[in-house]
Amino acid sequence: MPSRGARTPSGPWGRLKPVEQDPLESMGLPSKGDSRLLDLKTQERYYTRIVERYMTFCSDAGQSDELLRRFSSLEVGAAPAPAPAPAPLASPSLDAPRSSKALSDVMAALRKLREGVVASKRADDFAVQAYLFCIRLSILAKQPESYHPAILHLLRAIHRQQPLTSVELQEVVGYLVLDTACRRRQLAEAYALRRLYGLRDAKVGAVLAALAHDNSVLFYRVKRGVDGHRARIMEWAEADVRMHALKCIGKTYMSVDVEFLERMTGATWDELKRNDGVGWELDRARVVIRRPKAR
Repeated sequence: MPSRGARTPSGPWGRLKPVEQDPLESMGLPSKGDSRLLDLKTQERYYTRIVERYMTFCSDAGQSDELLRRFSSLEVGAAPAPAPAPAPLASPSLDAPRSSKALSDVMAALRKLREGVVASKRADDFAVQAYLFCIRLSILAKQPESYHPAILHLLRAIHRQQPLTSVELQEVVGYLVLDTACRRRQLAEAYALRRLYGLRDAKVGAVLAALAHDNSVLFYRVKRGVDGHRARIMEWAEADVRMHALKCIGKTYMSVDVEFLERMTGATWDELKRNDGVGWELDRARVVIRRPKAR
């Protein structure tokens, strides 16, 4: 007669299938004691799975504006000057929570991979590739707690042992300079970094000049002409640039054309009312800021 300790479930309970664990979630953080990502081959296999999951996420999103909306839904961390969220689509996706989790899983997995690369002191082509992917994706997701330390490690540690190409170096330094000026509001430090790394990027220089001289027209003209990653970083400064422009217009004019106002602020009239609390009146194509006092 079998003892109670050896008793096994009978019937359908004995045929339960083991729960399949997500391969991205199954890996733990090296800082929490999981040493599997210290192995170089494991890092490479894990990175391949991360990229595959990200490509699935992009494929599911379909249109570019839906992809941007999904990135925006993941934005975390309070920004000193948060940019307004993109306008919702006419038919919002029903799988928004699922898609948001998919991107969150990718970002969490990249953090684990970065920890593994750092802990293993890896500095080769793979480390460069993985870090560039992490930086670019984290910028689109507006997660400075991911892209800022990744940029610093890539430049200060990996680049010294495995030099980036000139194009890669200009790209990453451009991100660092823009982030320093637009998000961290350290304009003098941004100029110093540009000089330190010898960055020759006319558009980044124009952004710094626009911020230094409170030139909103130049700022928004440059933002329309840069790639999506740099434009995403510039969003951190938009609210300050727009508010300064609104204050200047409010002090200078009695009324302005709505087209002029939108060009100066980089936002539509409806966005200014909804996101910035503008209380001026719209009279056809003209915005009335204040009316002459009756005599």
